[in-house]
Amino acid sequence: MIAHGKKIKVFAGNSNPELAQKICERLKLRLGSCDSSQFSDGETSVSINEPVRGLDVFMVQSTCSPVNNNLMELLITIDAMRRASAGRITAVIPYFGYSRQDRKARSRDPISAKLVANLIAKAGADRVLTMDLHASQIQGFFDIPVDNLLGGHIFANYFKEKFGAGNEDVIVVSPDVGSVARARKFSLKLDTSLAIVDKRREKANSCEVMNIIGDVEGKTVILIDDMIDTAGSLCNAATALTKLGGAKEIYACATHGVLSGSAIERVENSCISELLLLDTIPYPGKTPCDKIKYLSVGNLFAEAITRIYKEVSISSLFD
Repeated sequence: MIAHGKKIKVFAGNSNPELAQKICERLKLRLGSCDSSQFSDGETSVSINEPVRGLDVFMVQSTCSPVNNNLMELLITIDAMRRASAGRITAVIPYFGYSRQDRKARSRDPISAKLVANLIAKAGADRVLTMDLHASQIQGFFDIPVDNLLGGHIFANYFKEKFGAGNEDVIVVSPDVGSVARARKFSLKLDTSLAIVDKRREKANSCEVMNIIGDVEGKTVILIDDMIDTAGSLCNAATALTKLGGAKEIYACATHGVLSGSAIERVENSCISELLLLDTIPYPGKTPCDKIKYLSVGNLFAEAITRIYKEVSISSLFD
């Protein structure tokens, strides 16, 4: 029984229409009609082509590349829906851009994640549904409810089928100290041991691997992270684990495949056997990479949307 009596509609921006379509297929709904275009000077224009008055509206839009265009499209669409008297607006943001700027690392640094959170709420969103925020405390940047889904169990199910649970020849590795908590939870799901790659970052988008904490010799390694941008850190870690640690085989997985710059080429030329990504961000390359494989989050987001719409708990989706 739906207590609020509202109907549901799902809309999508231009960032990831394929994922939005998968969500709608799972929900057995037609994707809402809206258009987004740009004026000659680059300004974003949005048109909602069907009524949303009083409806429970879900807007699917990852703020991936081109980040600023996709962010403005999200904000303007939310504003348009609010002005069209939508009953409730949920911003479904599979990949939340600017999440890496979540604190002041140096004097006079911005906290851009907080700024973006303020913009989304001010535009008129009533709640946010996202996945694997770069830092979980970003949920506290919002003054509206945030549901942060986790992609770890999708990878865990894949590797359980591939290697089995409790395999002593498999080890989970955190590519840096900051990802240890995520890697530890993942290792518990697979019932394997844990190792850490200790690195020193000299400048943005580059790093120097310094040490490997743990025994990976002769083992199949699973590297796990929340996102892969230039893939420099990932490929350096894989090289160190193979050459310094003596690992037998390297697998890697990450929720968000930003894959900017020469990332795809780096992965192709690396010692990584397979890189698993979730489809929160569409593949940015023009030609496919044999080492990169995508798993879909469409069913998970569809289930979360269903529970939000029915106003029932979604806590079991976080397990």
